[in-house]
Amino acid sequence: MSDTLYERDLQLWIEQTIQHLKNHEFESLDIEHLIEELVNLGKSEKNALKGNLMILLAHLLKLKVQYDVPDSMRVSWYISVLEQRQRVLNNLTDTPSLKSYLVEAVQKAYLGARKLAIKEGQLAKFGVHMPEESEYPITCPFSIEQILDEDFYGS
Repeated sequence: MSDTLYERDLQLWIEQTIQHLKNHEFESLDIEHLIEELVNLGKSEKNALKGNLMILLAHLLKLKVQYDVPDSMRVSWYISVLEQRQRVLNNLTDTPSLKSYLVEAVQKAYLGARKLAIKEGQLAKFGVHMPEESEYPITCPFSIEQILDEDFYGS
């Protein structure tokens, strides 16, 4: 099988595809790979949302479960919550159709968020309460409204 431009140089393939589209040269399009790239683009938007939600939920969980940590740790988590929540809000603003995927994304992201919060909780030292795994809810304890609420911090 011969090497295609798509296989040799993805960036050049993208540039040429854009040019073909701008020039209405539809017969020159590599439809199979164009479809593949569009499918991947949709997946990457969903993955970005899930990734941002995972970090946001992990830090909301830590603020909920590890309530007795030193202020320096708590402030770091607050900062992460602010940043990740803004990323989630940006995801939803940039791609409004992701709102219909939000409930599913939270469910999928929560599993990783819980695991991350537990592992990070196990790293707690210096007299900080080390939560048991059972202290972290199995299902997401936060509503969509709370997750998106810019004044909510897990408790």
